[in-house]
Amino acid sequence: MTESSETAQTAQTAQTAQTAQTAESAETALRESPLAAEHAELGASFTDFGGWRMPLKYGSELAEHEAVRTAAGLFDLSHMGEVRVVGDDAAQFLNTAMVGDFSRVRVGKAKYSLLCAADGGVIDDLIGYRIEESEYLIVPNAANRAAVVEALEQLAADFDVEIWDESEGIALLAVQGPRAEELISSAVRMDETSIVENLAYYAVDTVTVGGDQVLLARTGYTGEDGFEIFLPVDRAGALWRALRTRGEDVGLLPCGLACRDSLRLEAGMPLYGHELGRDRTSFEAGLPVVSFSKEEDFVGRAALQQAKEAGLGKTSGQRLVGLKGLGRRAGRSGQAVQLPESEDAAADDAGPRRVGEVTSGIPSPTLGHPIAMAYVDVECTEAGMRLEIDVRGKPQPVEVVEMPFYSKVR
Repeated sequence: MTESSETAQTAQTAQTAQTAQTAESAETALRESPLAAEHAELGASFTDFGGWRMPLKYGSELAEHEAVRTAAGLFDLSHMGEVRVVGDDAAQFLNTAMVGDFSRVRVGKAKYSLLCAADGGVIDDLIGYRIEESEYLIVPNAANRAAVVEALEQLAADFDVEIWDESEGIALLAVQGPRAEELISSAVRMDETSIVENLAYYAVDTVTVGGDQVLLARTGYTGEDGFEIFLPVDRAGALWRALRTRGEDVGLLPCGLACRDSLRLEAGMPLYGHELGRDRTSFEAGLPVVSFSKEEDFVGRAALQQAKEAGLGKTSGQRLVGLKGLGRRAGRSGQAVQLPESEDAAADDAGPRRVGEVTSGIPSPTLGHPIAMAYVDVECTEAGMRLEIDVRGKPQPVEVVEMPFYSKVR
């Protein structure tokens, strides 16, 4: 596949990501990042993402993808939400609202979890950082921020907590890649470099950059080492420019959402609206995040318990799998996954039997072959099984593989 056609396909994936989430915002003005002027000055191409006008790419998304895999990439993630939960009952409250056990998260650590509806469907997947004993910072996806805040506020009346939606005042930058630590260490105050170097994965701390205190988390969505930086919106431009300048020596590139999508897909990370949604449970998605051992009767517990007992995602229904393309063409979201006729004992004149649907797919820039995620019937989930993706009427051979497709060199 040529670079131009691969570029077009990758861009198409990012542009269509979260289509379901952005439908409601189509008739309203898009929100702007506090770094919109910086992106425009760099010649960024923009796209609607979760109701925000965000940079899709600055030049070649393949070059941006490679920069993150080999050096470092700088992302503007200011479209993400920031919701603070404060109060003596903060841990008990989050244990009631979400499926994970937040009481076990130590101060300075983070947890990936799900906020579910009563029927077990996923309202959002998000990260919660425990800032203090009675204070958490919850980071929802952009398009789900209002739904998350609403769900939390509806539950808050019975607890000693306050819910503060601080999204409008906080910007979020990310530096991702094998040289991210080197770059961030050079940007903080000299006596704080050890904080950066010793910060564990899924941990958070406060550091000083350019005289300003910021929240620094060792989290990301690329499959590489990296950091996310929370700071006031009026300081975002100065930090963006400072990181770009310091990053010149390490090969840093500003990166858009197109390469963020290809990076997260190679890393086997789900995207809300594609792999996750109100019509899927954590068991189907293969996410071991539900804590039935905690005392709280969390929202969706009964439905999820019933789904677990029914073997959903294991012995019944469908499960999310990785598919390695054995041909040249990549499957795309919504395309059918089917059994090859030669493998289908029940095949008839009706054609190949459909066993699932692609949720995300790209030609992998790092691996050199197509990859995809798909929900398929549980009897078709064994690694090594051969399936097909119906790509515009032409069957493309694929093989079920374990995820992630790519793991960083440690």
